[in-house]
Amino acid sequence: MRIYTIGFTRKTAEQFFGLLDRPDLKRVLDIRLNNTSQLAGFTRSADLRFFLRRVIDKDYVHLPQLAPTADMLKKYRDGKGDWVAYERDFLALMRERHVEESVSAEFLDGGCLLCSEATPEQCHRRLVAEYLAERRQDVTIEHLL
Repeated sequence: MRIYTIGFTRKTAEQFFGLLDRPDLKRVLDIRLNNTSQLAGFTRSADLRFFLRRVIDKDYVHLPQLAPTADMLKKYRDGKGDWVAYERDFLALMRERHVEESVSAEFLDGGCLLCSEATPEQCHRRLVAEYLAERRQDVTIEHLL
């Protein structure tokens, strides 16, 4: 099973869709809590669904169960929490939600976890991918940069 991840920040539409345009990538799995903000530009949910289908013939699915809570995200972004605490709390949330059971392996295979961060190091998409890889067999993670 291959799980991809991508962030849209610091990418042009050409770069973004170019990275996603690969035969083994089947769908974009939007794991953002806020996917309708004007700041998301061409990746706002309704626009992204259209562009993915029209430009590279890929599916789009929003999976809010793989997003942090609003309070968790606000605390981290406001500087009231550090990455280590955020990671700990986010992984506890994934365990509490039993996400490994709620999202099928068939659905994840060839899926690309989408978030906003430019790189995966301090992004919850990496945490989700690694969390799922620890609970499933034969998972390969590829971060599209």
